[in-house]
Amino acid sequence: MEVNLPEVVAEVAAAFARYEAALVGNDVAALDALFWSGPQTLRYGIGENLYGPAEIAAFRAARPSAGLARSLARTQITTYGRDHAVAATLFYRATAPGKVGRQLQSWVRMPEGWRVVAAHVSVIEE
Repeated sequence: MEVNLPEVVAEVAAAFARYEAALVGNDVAALDALFWSGPQTLRYGIGENLYGPAEIAAFRAARPSAGLARSLARTQITTYGRDHAVAATLFYRATAPGKVGRQLQSWVRMPEGWRVVAAHVSVIEE
C-alpha cells in the first residue's frame, strides 16, 4: 500500500478545504453532501453522538449559525492507497479562550467523490 501519494493527498486536501469553508459558512447542504449517505456513517461531537445521515443532518440543521469562525493548526492529511484518508486538525475559536478543539475525520473515495464516513470532534484545555 502506498501512503501519501501526492495526487491523492491533494484531492483530500481540497475536499477538506471545502468542508472547512462549508462549516464556518454554515452551508448545511454542502456539509451534508460531504458526509457519506450510508447508514454506517457516524459523527461523535462535543455533546452528541450521531449515527447515520439523518441524525447528522438534523444536528446540522439545528446548529446555531453564529460563532463558527475558527483558526486551524497542525492539520495533517494522511492517505492510504487511493481510496482512504484520515484528516486531523486542531482548531481555536476566539469565543473559547484557553480551549483547543480536535477534529478527526475518516474519508473514503466513493463513486460520487471523497466523503467523510466517520468524524470525531472534542475540546480540551489548551
